[in-house]
Amino acid sequence: MAEFIPPGTRWFDLPSPFPMKRGGALHGARLAYETWGTLDAAAGNAILILTGMSPDAHAASNPANPAPGWWEWMIGPGKPIDTQRWFVVCVNALGSCKGSTGPASRNPQTGDTYRLEFPELSIEDGADAAALLVQGLGIERLACVVGNSMGGMTALSLLARHPGIARSHVNICGAARALPFSIAIRSLQREAIRLDPHWDEGRYSEASYPENGMRMARKLGVVTYRSALEWDGRFGRVRLDSERREDDDPFGLEFEVESYLEAHARRFVRKYDPNCYLYLSRSMDWFDLGEAHAGDTAHGLAAITGVQSALVIGVRTDILFPLQQQEEIAAGLRNAGCDTRFLPMPSPQGHDAFLVDETRFGPAVASFLRTLPATHFIAGMVA
Repeated sequence: MAEFIPPGTRWFDLPSPFPMKRGGALHGARLAYETWGTLDAAAGNAILILTGMSPDAHAASNPANPAPGWWEWMIGPGKPIDTQRWFVVCVNALGSCKGSTGPASRNPQTGDTYRLEFPELSIEDGADAAALLVQGLGIERLACVVGNSMGGMTALSLLARHPGIARSHVNICGAARALPFSIAIRSLQREAIRLDPHWDEGRYSEASYPENGMRMARKLGVVTYRSALEWDGRFGRVRLDSERREDDDPFGLEFEVESYLEAHARRFVRKYDPNCYLYLSRSMDWFDLGEAHAGDTAHGLAAITGVQSALVIGVRTDILFPLQQQEEIAAGLRNAGCDTRFLPMPSPQGHDAFLVDETRFGPAVASFLRTLPATHFIAGMVA
């Protein structure tokens, strides 16, 4: 069991107890976050970024941690999310192993690691925790909340459960509910982890770690993060050189795409906690914004209030959070009276396009943010 906390991480202490949607409560819990830019005198220029399942709060480099972040090209001075104009906060998801309290954290009531004693985790819990962080930073209303992938789910929950918390919203490759295909993939990922004998009902250690289960779970995920078009264009049917094959294994790696998946998985498995993976994965499957509206997701979206404008971006080649889900979000927000722009991207990279397709996503986000009311903070001066 381990947490993987990047340098420069800051923490916000959640109230104790922090009640969880499906029962139970956390005591002494905290959220990890990082910030960029300066909050203006009216606290009116804040942007909150909610991440997908695996990223930490280090979305971009900063003085406390100059290492490039996972969205380095998006955040910074003169970049699409311009930190000369905006005060940007990125929060690590509740339940993660990247600094926020999760199954890999110590339970202050017992002194032991939570493991499977961690309460059942929902997307709504992450939304409520993020709302408390925003309030704790002295921000009454966000200029914008940006959510990617799972963060898109969390952002919608935040807007629904905390009306008026943001003036605008950018939803990128998100969803208002989990669809059967995505549930099936995540179910297989969880099964791969749980069937590894080293998982041992969540009682693994560094010395006895469910490596094979995590490798298979990550490979399944990576296959769905990109599109068939991307896989074909990037690897084709190129075979490994003879010296890179394992001659003693008749069913070993033979193609370049297999080698890529294996290397990618091995880089990931020891940097993410398996139990955290299980909890966050299941939280996405459970999520449906229409749950409080007799299962009517459109009604749940239409009930969101206080958001004046929104940008919803989807990717035509995304099979994990398919374009129909972003169309559903855009239609629902329009029904809520929100001035909403829907942008279907032709990116070949599939679900992961928002991480790598700088030429399409950067201008789209920058253009939307320019439409928001003028900020109070400009180049270090309060206007």
